[in-house]
Amino acid sequence: MAQPDFDRPDQKSASNETNDADSDDEFHDARFPADEEARLLEESNNCKVEANKQFVAAAYSDAISTYDRALASCPNYLDYEIAVLKSNISACYLKLEDWKAAVDSATASIKNLDRCLPESIPADKDDSTKASDEGANAVIELPDDEEDEAKQLERLQQNDKRRNDIKRIRAKALMRRARARTELGGWANLQGAEEDYKELARMDNLPPQDQKVVQRRLQELPPRVQAAREKEMGEMMGKLKDLGNGLLKPFGLSTDNFKFVKDEHTGGYSMQFQQGGQS
Repeated sequence: MAQPDFDRPDQKSASNETNDADSDDEFHDARFPADEEARLLEESNNCKVEANKQFVAAAYSDAISTYDRALASCPNYLDYEIAVLKSNISACYLKLEDWKAAVDSATASIKNLDRCLPESIPADKDDSTKASDEGANAVIELPDDEEDEAKQLERLQQNDKRRNDIKRIRAKALMRRARARTELGGWANLQGAEEDYKELARMDNLPPQDQKVVQRRLQELPPRVQAAREKEMGEMMGKLKDLGNGLLKPFGLSTDNFKFVKDEHTGGYSMQFQQGGQS
């Protein structure tokens, strides 16, 4: 992604090392001059249009390369535009059945979208802070001047449109990540897919077809998650048993001297020593 130039003095002091953790945010917040930003964004959008055509033509690998060119041109602080490109890249990887790459691209898209909207007010804020926040979110009283009023209305309409656009792209990225996680399989991925579909079920902007997919997946996934969990736990116990046999053999013992008891309520295991096991 295109990154603006700005002065960052080379300091070797301890205080500079302390601020290293904030360098990414500082870099993200730097801005191009307006005319340079517009030029880079136009260049990025032209690449995106070309990539969209390649996607429609089923040239998915070519589309990924062109979307990458669009990302390279896009200023790194334009999070919404970057999120759209990464979500589109995820769609390409889905077509190529590269599930891991699809998950990674969709996750990156969602992270960019998270930067676009302010976080919700924490439930443990004190009353004075809540009152201040409520005041900030109160209905805006428009000025009397007609020109200023028109500008206010236009800005409010633009903000609403951006919020709706963000929600729309987030829904697409979540759908793509959830599907890719489902295809990857395994306990962690299936559990992650279920969480994605639960979030999607709470959204109010899904088209009917996606709503049906979400509801179907929420019915199908729980038993798959449980089966994957039990399988992986069983495999882990098998590996631990092999390792234990290797360690116990010099002492004339084996894991047969130990009984593993599963707790049906928690799914965990406890171990009990027993005499007369086979060595």
